[in-house]
Amino acid sequence: MTANPERSAEGVSAGPAAGSPRVIEQRGLYFEELEEGVVYAHRPGRTVTETDNVLFTTMTMNTQGLHLDAAWSAGQPFGQRLVNSMFTLATVVGQSVPQLTQGTIIAQLGLTDVSFPGPLYHGDTLYTETVITGKRLSGSRPGQGIVTMKHTGRNQDGTVVALATRSCLMWTREAHMQAPTQK
Repeated sequence: MTANPERSAEGVSAGPAAGSPRVIEQRGLYFEELEEGVVYAHRPGRTVTETDNVLFTTMTMNTQGLHLDAAWSAGQPFGQRLVNSMFTLATVVGQSVPQLTQGTIIAQLGLTDVSFPGPLYHGDTLYTETVITGKRLSGSRPGQGIVTMKHTGRNQDGTVVALATRSCLMWTREAHMQAPTQK
């Protein structure tokens, strides 16, 4: 493992040789850039298809008829198939990655308070917002901090379809710039 001399605080590389174009690498925010109480709106939304739901459901071996059986689901309280809640949760977290944690997270520490107050159906568009509810520097890992995020997923009508609180171990900018990189 060696340090990456071309990595900068802005995620900008000068390029391998003089005269090369400047490269700006998309990244999430560092620990000190994340602000408590701010709403981070993640866009674009994600329109969920029947294919998404059926593939995810079968890949994860979830044979629940509410996700797979249209005829049976039509006779159930929602009157149609529901999008697998684990797909919904994964998408809510995933929508936050480019804006908040891409390349700046060390580890996801846990998920709590997960709920699905409303259903998500095929054809619905999922939009996610995240609020940073807490952050503190790690006492045992210098240059790293623990950030708590509350994710809210809404459909195109604004109905809340997913809530989750997530804790992540995040880099501080300075420590990440000095950290060795893995090849």
